[in-house]
Amino acid sequence: MKTTTITALPCSAALVAAGLLLTACSSADTGSGQTGSGSFEGRGPITYVAGKDTTGNTQTIIDHWNKLHPKEKVTFIQLPTDADSQRQQMIQNAETKSDAYTVLSLDVVWTSEFAAHKWIDKLPEKQFPLDKMLKPVVDTAKYRDGLYAAPAASDGGMLYYRTDLLKKAGITQPPTTWTEMKTACAKVKKLPQAKDMSCYAGQFQKYEGLTVNFAEAVNSAGGTVTDDFGEPNVDTAEAKKGLDFLVDSVKDRTIPKEAVTYQEEEGRKEFQDGKLIFLRNWPYVYSLAAKSDIKGKYAVAPLPGLNGPGSSSLGGHNLALSSFAKNKATALDFMTFFTSEESADYFLKKSSLAPPYAHLYDDASLVKQYPYLPVLKESIERAMPRPRVVQYGDMTSAVQQQVYAALTGDRSSAQALKDLQAALQKSVAQ
Repeated sequence: MKTTTITALPCSAALVAAGLLLTACSSADTGSGQTGSGSFEGRGPITYVAGKDTTGNTQTIIDHWNKLHPKEKVTFIQLPTDADSQRQQMIQNAETKSDAYTVLSLDVVWTSEFAAHKWIDKLPEKQFPLDKMLKPVVDTAKYRDGLYAAPAASDGGMLYYRTDLLKKAGITQPPTTWTEMKTACAKVKKLPQAKDMSCYAGQFQKYEGLTVNFAEAVNSAGGTVTDDFGEPNVDTAEAKKGLDFLVDSVKDRTIPKEAVTYQEEEGRKEFQDGKLIFLRNWPYVYSLAAKSDIKGKYAVAPLPGLNGPGSSSLGGHNLALSSFAKNKATALDFMTFFTSEESADYFLKKSSLAPPYAHLYDDASLVKQYPYLPVLKESIERAMPRPRVVQYGDMTSAVQQQVYAALTGDRSSAQALKDLQAALQKSVAQ
């Protein structure tokens, strides 16, 4: 397998890992630069804090760093898999000004909140090759024109679909609209092997995934959750069309009733077990499905929308440096190492994680091996960010409460959006 080297950093220590040449640096000049809590000083052990590593690949990267830096080892602190619990524990650590957490793996939408509260340090932009990264991804790492995180992995929602069943039903192209998807489902379900299958699912449990799926529905109907100035904008005809798609789909069983309990993994397993024709999910599903019984029987397409292709919510994770951490010089070097092009290539090949680096999506050899890359790039470039507001926790909590109530029939779409508008305005005013 071809190996590559990093030329952006003046360091010499390197190792071959899983066919990739990863370079890790420990030079004095990388510790320069001012932050809100001082300079990047201090070398020694640090921690890396992220959601549970279900693949083992994150630990592999950390192990390689530790092998090269026995006096600056990284301890991996794994938090729960759901984003809400991760955010809560990181905030608790910050509010106590604890140095237990050093490098944080933040959901891309948390940057503004953590930066505004001075829980993370401003970073030196020259430390990271931002010019090689997709602009929407870089934008998620900034707050008030300053860089407060380093893009590690992006994410875009895609529509997984059963190519074998669509072909048998005489459907030659994946749907681009919600109506086309429902029509395709009706045709597929006439097949003997598909009569007990459900049509479509996403992430509809009351957690961050519901905020993502709601925002996608609203954006894909021409609406927006907040405007460019962060002002709530959900009590609109466009937002209602988006929410109505979800609510009506539960009512007519396009979305199975049990999908209101689905996070990412529940939907993935249902799709792999042959119980779903269509699934909205992230790129990590692609490599896992290739190891299941539906290998060779599925593909991906852009998310459908009201009148044409829809818009994904922009996902992914960025690395940030806790303002209360010790050994920040080591931390900055580790962040550079972990977010390097070589690391991104490794995570793409091992975990189907969307890289922040633009050229990897156009690499012919990679596209041949990972045919979803062009769709994923389109998804990211068309993606709409979730509201980047300082009080993000209040915002997402309000969305989850009102949207879940509409999905489960506790209130109408119109009432849910009216109540949500009021709750979001209250949150923004704080």
